[in-house]
Amino acid sequence: MDRLESLRRLMLESSDPENPPPEKIRDLFERLHRIAVVGLSRDPAKAARRVPSYLAAKGYEIIPVNPHADRMLGREAVASLSEIREYLDMVLVFRPSLEAGAIIEEAAARAGRPAIWLQEGIRADAQARKAREEGRLVIQDLCTYKVHRALYT
Repeated sequence: MDRLESLRRLMLESSDPENPPPEKIRDLFERLHRIAVVGLSRDPAKAARRVPSYLAAKGYEIIPVNPHADRMLGREAVASLSEIREYLDMVLVFRPSLEAGAIIEEAAARAGRPAIWLQEGIRADAQARKAREEGRLVIQDLCTYKVHRALYT
């Protein structure tokens, strides 16, 4: 089975039928370098720590966004997206769905037009729809770890 077919099957697990097609997600990973992770956990047992750690090990630059941490994954943590001055390729969200809408709005307002990715189990439909209408790439309810594995292993 080719990688796009693996990704296509994996995407069936997402509850959002409006996610972009596999080709756009593959293209995102091919240009991806710097990722802000909102909600990166201090607990190594949580997916919100394991997934960003995996991405860092694969060579992606991870910027931790957690107001309750000083340093994570070898880098200074910031309290919010607004504190990040660097260009971002993607904002990866590990916060509850009730908080995700505000994060989508903040990410969509950033210069550079980063992709916005809500991790598996997280959705904010109204804000995702608005960001998509504005031409933003938004993925909801899909695991970045599983997608990366489908594309590259």
